[in-house]
Amino acid sequence: MQIGLVGLGKMGYNLALNFKSKGLQVVAFDVNKSAADKIAKEGVVTFGQLSDMALALNGRKVIWIMVPAGNVVDVILNNLKQYLNPNDIVIDGGNSHYKDTQTRARDLEKIGVHLLDCGTSGGPEGALRGVCTMIGGKREAFDYCEKIFESISVNDGYLYCGKSGSGHFTKMVHNGIEYGMMQSIAEGLEVLQKFDSEINLASVSKVWNHGSVVRGWLMELTQHALEKDRNLESIKGVMHSSGEGKWTVETALDMGVPTPVITMALLMRYRSQQEDTFSGKVVAALRKEFGGHPVEQK
Repeated sequence: MQIGLVGLGKMGYNLALNFKSKGLQVVAFDVNKSAADKIAKEGVVTFGQLSDMALALNGRKVIWIMVPAGNVVDVILNNLKQYLNPNDIVIDGGNSHYKDTQTRARDLEKIGVHLLDCGTSGGPEGALRGVCTMIGGKREAFDYCEKIFESISVNDGYLYCGKSGSGHFTKMVHNGIEYGMMQSIAEGLEVLQKFDSEINLASVSKVWNHGSVVRGWLMELTQHALEKDRNLESIKGVMHSSGEGKWTVETALDMGVPTPVITMALLMRYRSQQEDTFSGKVVAALRKEFGGHPVEQK
């Protein structure tokens, strides 16, 4: 089966390799020529123009878009339209706002093209070795692409969530929960550090990850970050956010659903940009560990 891929950033690049390792015929495009040249050396066919990539796909086209949320998605979709046929499928694997996704899906349906929204979790390492995917959109389009989602996801790591927008909505809520979990870990470690600065927080994180109630991947990543820099002295406690925590809080407010933990975690990220804190360092380090997000060096 062929698949087109638009976007060869830290997630898209590894996703292309994941596709290829599962036997999919991948054709890719990125405006960044160096990224395209690099993936070409791995045996992935690349094109210098989006139109050429789209035209290289035979039969019913499936094109996966892996670019940052926002206007760039609209630009790509508008450029692709003229090269798509009825029943072709576009998959938005980025973190688009679910309302934008619903608008885009309605627009593409006017020409008979189906949009699947795929919330993709697992970071660059997951993109390479197995992601967790949450998919929304027309059921028939999902059924056609199910083998793709199954092949690139970890075992039991993909789910058809329902109507258009539900995949991105589910990923949005996932990220909101993630905000609260990371903030809780960070605050707990700061309390430990204040109690006794000689406590080895990497060792604490390690033991917590073996049999305790709070064991999990975030705990493992905390250990890795602290092993590399015991007190995270090389980075600032500035916690940036990609927007999905904010969207979760805004949506919850619109629905009248109380989300105090997620809301406070979001506010703490804003606070971190005004004052350097150890808890901020922990979250910044965690974001770098699981997603390759940049940190601000001292």
